[in-house]
Amino acid sequence: MKFISWNVNGLRAAITKGFYDYLSIEKPDFLAVQETKMQEDQADISSFGYHLFWNSADKKGYSGTLIYAKEKPLEVYYGINGKYSDEGRLITLEYADFYFVTIYTPNSKEALERLDYRMVFEDDLREYLLSLKEKKHVIVCGDLNVAHEEIDLKNPDSNHKNPGFSDEERAKFTALLKSGFVDTFRYLYPSVIKYSWWSYRFFARDKGIGWRIDYFLVDEGLKERVKDSIIRNDIFGSDHCPVELIIE
Repeated sequence: MKFISWNVNGLRAAITKGFYDYLSIEKPDFLAVQETKMQEDQADISSFGYHLFWNSADKKGYSGTLIYAKEKPLEVYYGINGKYSDEGRLITLEYADFYFVTIYTPNSKEALERLDYRMVFEDDLREYLLSLKEKKHVIVCGDLNVAHEEIDLKNPDSNHKNPGFSDEERAKFTALLKSGFVDTFRYLYPSVIKYSWWSYRFFARDKGIGWRIDYFLVDEGLKERVKDSIIRNDIFGSDHCPVELIIE
């Protein structure tokens, strides 16, 4: 099965920059989109025969998630036990053998002004994913807004107190992995340097100044079935590139 995750930083804008071309070429079983920045009724979005599941933020033009799924799920859940749907942060699809979860993790903002909110979100998320893992396998993807280790961003020394690389955010990601989840890219490629996000400023992408903040995680029981975890930095259309997971 092929899974794709992509923070498009505005779905309507991404459509004008090749989003549909990429979808029609790759034909994944699942495509999870973060930062749609739109309501479901704001544009006529082509489904390409997929089932579409939206979780839009209450605030227009902000946040939001969407999943394209070839197979209709048994159940669909939005947010985390009733929380975080106001910002469209999370969608879970339940199938017979697994849960598929896409996440757009809150940014801690400049000067870490939203770090306290982020820490509560991280704890709620970990508890939620563990509750799913008790029932069946779990596949998690999305823009998790954290570069876990120094290898995961170009300039770690100057970013230790910045959002996305603070000690607190990195520790929460470590705690999630230690609770029974695997970072599939780092599991397969422990020393490979690749990034999934680049600032629009200062020609960062052209200069190779990026961060790896988009992930596919699986529970420990699934890791042997992971065939590849790919960062598609050859694909443009957003300040993020897609990431892909191939699983047996």
